[in-house]
Parts: sequence; structure tokens; C-alpha cells
Amino acid sequence: MSAIATHSVTPGKAALPTSLSDEALARESTLAQAAIRRHRFVIIGLRIAVLVTVLGGWELAANRKWIDPFFYSQPSLIWAQIVDWIRNGTSQGSLWMQVAVTLEETILGFLIGGVSGIIAGILLGRNKLLSDIFSLYIQIANSVPRVVLGSVFVIALGLGMASKVALAVVMVFFVVFGNAFQGVREADKYLIANARILGASPRQLTTSVVIPSAMSWILASLHVSFGFALVGAVVGEFLGAKQGMGLLISTAQGAFNASGVFAAMIVLAVVALVADFLLTRLETRLLKWRPTVF
Repeated sequence: MSAIATHSVTPGKAALPTSLSDEALARESTLAQAAIRRHRFVIIGLRIAVLVTVLGGWELAANRKWIDPFFYSQPSLIWAQIVDWIRNGTSQGSLWMQVAVTLEETILGFLIGGVSGIIAGILLGRNKLLSDIFSLYIQIANSVPRVVLGSVFVIALGLGMASKVALAVVMVFFVVFGNAFQGVREADKYLIANARILGASPRQLTTSVVIPSAMSWILASLHVSFGFALVGAVVGEFLGAKQGMGLLISTAQGAFNASGVFAAMIVLAVVALVADFLLTRLETRLLKWRPTVF
């Protein structure tokens, strides 16, 4: 009798073992989801523990004079500086105005550099003649230190927004170009060959096969390149500006205000994290076809 009960039989369907019944599958799915939630909570808890340990150790070391708070500040003073900037503004004006100026420069540089990098990467990746001609010049331009270019842009374009956007564009372009170029070169050759057999034109190959195949490479570069755009804008402001977070850092440095330097860094880090979150959401929407990674 027990041997007969080991299988679940439904009229009109093949017999399934009990372990594969709907109830068993639902139970396994519930257990897997609970395990995923527990893992997520554990990760969040460990991240908070690391943060508390680092900040607590830093505060303790500064209070006990194990490190000099004049040079390294301490979390309580940094938090007080951020609160003061929010309430009373900075020496250049409102904190939100400084963030807005830097963010505007970053976004413009990110968009211009990203779009131009994607177009150049696809063109050179699909055209061997253009790749052979311009690859050497791109390598030379990429080898030039960005700080030197920042100084050139400040001299040529002035202390306004243009010089910061130009530096951000240069910082972003080469990152996106490299990934777009490599993504195009790594496109599935068999898929391209099959599309050609079916009569696809070169334009259709590029838009329907090559670009979707390279999209993962391009979106991966966008995560990194926004941070580079932010660095470009801040470095440009540090070299010379009228407003922005880079000028705020430079002013704090000139006044030997370590708390101000760390506070500005934290504000920039929050901006970068928010931008990365938005880019991740965009990537999820554009790559809905991609299987979920476990």
C-alpha cells in the first residue's frame, strides 16, 4: 500500500513522483524565497556592522588621541560640519547649490562622453579601416594624464562650466569607447553569419544583432564612467572654479579643515550611490531578456 502511495496520479496526466507534485514545488519555492530573504538581511546586518565598527573605531581613536583629529578629523565633527552646511550654507553659498553645479557638470559630461564613446566604439568596431587608422591616435590621447588636460581646459575655456564638462567628457569617453568597441568585436560570429544568410543588411546587422549583443558591455561601462565624470567635474573645480564641490574641498583644504574635506567627500559619495542605483534600474529595464543571475 505504501509503495502505491509514492506516486501522485491525476486523470489525464502522467504520474508524477510526490517530490515533484505542485504542493512540493510550492513548498520548495517558499523555502528558497525565505532563504534569499535571510541572506539579504544577513548582508545588510553585516554591512551595518562594518560601518559601525569603522566609525566607532575612528571616533574612539580620535578621542583617545591615537590619531590626530586635526589631520584626520572624526565622525562626530564631520557630521556636525554637514549639518552646519545644510543649515547655514557654505562659504560659497548654499550646499545644495554646490551639489547642483557639480551634478550638472557631471551629467553633461557623462551624457556627451557616453554618447560619443558609444558611437565611436560601434563605428570603429564595425569598420576595420577606421579602426586601423584611428586606434593609434586614441591610444595616444588616452595615455595623456587627465590632470594635465584639466589644466589645459581651464586655460582655454576659463573657470566656468565648460572646462569642467570638457574634462568630464574626456574621463568618460575612453571608458565607454573601450567597452563599446570590445563589445562589438565580441558579438557572436555565428549569429551574425546566420543574419547575413537570412538577408540582413549591414545596417540591420548593426542595429538588430551587434548593438544588442554589446549592450551588456556598454551598460557595464556606464556604471564606472559616471564616477569618472564626477571625478572629472570635481578635479576641474579643484583646479579653478567659481562654485561647486571641488571648490568647497579646495577651500576646506586651504583652511586646514579636515572635517570639511571629509564632509564634502561623503556628500559626493551619496550622489554617486544614488546615480549608480538609477543606472542599475535602467540596466534592469533594458536587459529584461537576460536570465537572472543567482
